[in-house]
Amino acid sequence: MAHPLGLQRWAIFSALFVLALYGGLILSIGYFLEGQTLWTSLHSPRTLFAIKTSLLAATFATLLALLIAIPAGYALSRFTFRGKELIDTLLEFPMIVSPAALGAILLIFFNNPLGEWVENHLVTFVFSFAGIVLAQFVTITGVTVRFVKSAFDEVPPEFESTASTLGASPMHTFATVTLPLARRGIIAATILSWAKALGEFGATITVAGTMAMRTETLPVAIYMHLETADIEGTVSLILILVTIGLAALFVARWLLSRSMR
Repeated sequence: MAHPLGLQRWAIFSALFVLALYGGLILSIGYFLEGQTLWTSLHSPRTLFAIKTSLLAATFATLLALLIAIPAGYALSRFTFRGKELIDTLLEFPMIVSPAALGAILLIFFNNPLGEWVENHLVTFVFSFAGIVLAQFVTITGVTVRFVKSAFDEVPPEFESTASTLGASPMHTFATVTLPLARRGIIAATILSWAKALGEFGATITVAGTMAMRTETLPVAIYMHLETADIEGTVSLILILVTIGLAALFVARWLLSRSMR
């Protein structure tokens, strides 16, 4: 199908504008980038702690989100039940509420009787590593469920029906037919959710605070360096975060493209 030349130019220009916008912003940090500062930052105990904390918290939060997202995504993809539409709508809740507001909601929860009991008898979340994981978990779970549901939507239900007629139980069918067929989509969803958790800032800083060498993730470290006008240090941390995030997104896109083929 031939497209009008004007439409083609406008569409391509818009796509290139997106490239120029985000690519230009990434390249602009190179003006303040110094090799010695980057090297020093990479070997700083504080930076290494922030990287380790970010990687661990994002991994824990993503694994917890997957424990909910896989069965929930399958239910939303395959079954009709009361409350399904409401659940499907609430998956967007972390997107329409700012991360800072989401963190404030968590703080408010821990100030009511149930939240205080959890803090005193189960796990201390406020101003702790567990709080980082919780903030990231709450932020990414909705989008993780959405991604996993899309992966299950790509699996034809006829395959499951065939397995059932051959005598396979629902759980056996799910484990040996549905999950393997949706695995690339689920892996891609895992990577995208992990990357989103890695860059989470608003809810994390609200719940866990900005304590150096205790609750300092990479985004929090960037904020703290910028607050002290350490532009070179800020740029170095941004570059580290962007490199990790873009690498994760590249792997996710490659898996998704293979899954679609």
